[in-house]
Amino acid sequence: MNTVIAFIIIFGALVFFHELGHFVFAKRAGILCREFAIGMGPKVLAFKRNETQYTIRLLPIGGYVRMAGEDPEMVDLKPGFRVGLLVNQDETVQKMVINNKDRYPNLRVVEVAEADIEHELYIKGYEEGEETLQTFTIAKDAVFVEDGVESQIAPWNRQFNSKSLGNRAITIFAGPLMNFVLAFIVFMIIGFLQGVPTQEPLLGELVEDGAAAEAGLQEGDRIEGINGQTVAEWSDLTAIIEENPDTEVTMDILRNGDAMSFQVTPDAVEVAEGSDIGRIGVYGPIESSPSPVQAVVFGGEQTYFFTVMIFDALGKLVTGQFTIDALSGPVGIYKSTEIVAQTGIYNLMHWGAILSINLGIMNLLPLPALDGGRLLFFGVEALRGKPVDRHKEGMVHFVGFALLMLLMIVVTWNDIQRFFLQ
Repeated sequence: MNTVIAFIIIFGALVFFHELGHFVFAKRAGILCREFAIGMGPKVLAFKRNETQYTIRLLPIGGYVRMAGEDPEMVDLKPGFRVGLLVNQDETVQKMVINNKDRYPNLRVVEVAEADIEHELYIKGYEEGEETLQTFTIAKDAVFVEDGVESQIAPWNRQFNSKSLGNRAITIFAGPLMNFVLAFIVFMIIGFLQGVPTQEPLLGELVEDGAAAEAGLQEGDRIEGINGQTVAEWSDLTAIIEENPDTEVTMDILRNGDAMSFQVTPDAVEVAEGSDIGRIGVYGPIESSPSPVQAVVFGGEQTYFFTVMIFDALGKLVTGQFTIDALSGPVGIYKSTEIVAQTGIYNLMHWGAILSINLGIMNLLPLPALDGGRLLFFGVEALRGKPVDRHKEGMVHFVGFALLMLLMIVVTWNDIQRFFLQ
């Protein structure tokens, strides 16, 4: 149950902040956001506030912000269509009822002769029992009502595609960006609460049965020198130790003001075929009460480090150094979360931050159906001076989405075999 709760919290946070980036910048650009969804598939929970419906859906495989104009708009009022109109005192249309018109009192049923619900916002038609052509002005926030469900209209200036290329691009880019921001904030909190590494030549926590512990060294010892070489900071210590695998070294230390010397033989650790480095089984020193500036710097350093590491792993995947079997989907992430959750809250936060960076990078890949794929089309639009045909772009994204779902199935099956069928 703890694993389930941890997974839900982490998944929910990653998707929420990603979609929040899209949502905030879409609202800033004046785009009508119809739905803010966490998860996919059937609705589990839903409520509406202002213009947007907020939903939690069953399948934990993503989320989305449904913006007006990305899909075909609600209803096309063609000539001859009979629609019920609810108007206010100013004769402005507030609701357009498509069916079940008998449920609404004071409804004016009109046979449409001409209508524009995107630009000019009007309906021309003949009201029942009248032969005179009438023109009705539609309110900018008017709604269609079909089967009792209200859907707000989206005038052209509220649609995604009406916005400038810059606004559309930042709206899409903001999703992955928020994942990096989230990772930075989480790392910063970890640093502030748990402490940040320092370059002081002090021994941190010792590994049980490590070379340092066996030699008699203790946490908090200050290293003054190794084999006569002065040690001014932590990086000096690690460099000398790494250069001496399976070779005894003399470490001069200060412990509670007393000078001491210890003979230590670093263990040899293979980092590449035929290449070893020394390790003595000790963690670096931690500043347990860091300043806010130190915590901010730590957050930035950790975000940068794991960003580079994930890009390096992607490069190895592209060049064939990794296979598809090395990838993990929701099942693999769940199992990894289960393992990490057992090691403490800080490690779980650390894991969540890494996943957030990973989600941001994956979404920036220039693949159809991903944010990066959409940004690629925006780049093409900038070069051509006009957008790519929406139907062609939609087909590319549809095919890309289908391939991504196929990849998800393959990866999930590999995870199931790895964790449950072995």
